[in-house]
Amino acid sequence: MDSSTVQSLIQQGMPEAKVDVHGPDGVHFEALVISPAFAGKLPLARHRMVYATLGDLMGGAIHALSLRTLTPEEAGNRE
Repeated sequence: MDSSTVQSLIQQGMPEAKVDVHGPDGVHFEALVISPAFAGKLPLARHRMVYATLGDLMGGAIHALSLRTLTPEEAGNRE
């Protein structure tokens, strides 16, 4: 598993999202996902949306995934 594959899977499941994934060791990954679909959702619901794009890979090929999930408005306020 590599970060570009993880990024592609999230992007396919959430086509409107901006996704950036890093994970040099191939099992531990960090992802920033910015999506309008996160509006009005609590962090746990946002994370579940991302995990759903990865299915059975979570806990298997992907040992750990650290997530930052933001709406475009939240991301704009950080810049």
